[in-house]
Amino acid sequence: YAEATVPKLTVITRKAYGGAYDVMSSKHLRGDVNYAWPSAEIAVMGAKGAVEIIFRKEAGDPEALAAREAEYKEKFANPFVAAGLGYIDDVIMPHGTRRRLIRALRTLKNKQQSNPWKKHDNIPL
Repeated sequence: YAEATVPKLTVITRKAYGGAYDVMSSKHLRGDVNYAWPSAEIAVMGAKGAVEIIFRKEAGDPEALAAREAEYKEKFANPFVAAGLGYIDDVIMPHGTRRRLIRALRTLKNKQQSNPWKKHDNIPL
């Protein structure tokens, strides 16, 4: 699908971490339009796992880990950070999803993209 020339739209509703985020038609794999709901979490990995690795010295203190997890979610695992970096086109409200997707499809109606001819393809892995 990464080399498909049809319009590619993505709506991230919940969790999109690491490689799973990349392969969900992200901008990194030539996705055309990427939206996220405010409830989405977009990060390298989940907050719990990241905090357990980064702050492993605090492993014996569950309250400290919970505070670090909340801090990680606020700083990194939200769609606004990804939007600020250009990975998400817009953070949209769930009730406006259909309207935004229809608008994006209308914009991409005449999308013209062709991949160079090649005998053996080398897909982006």
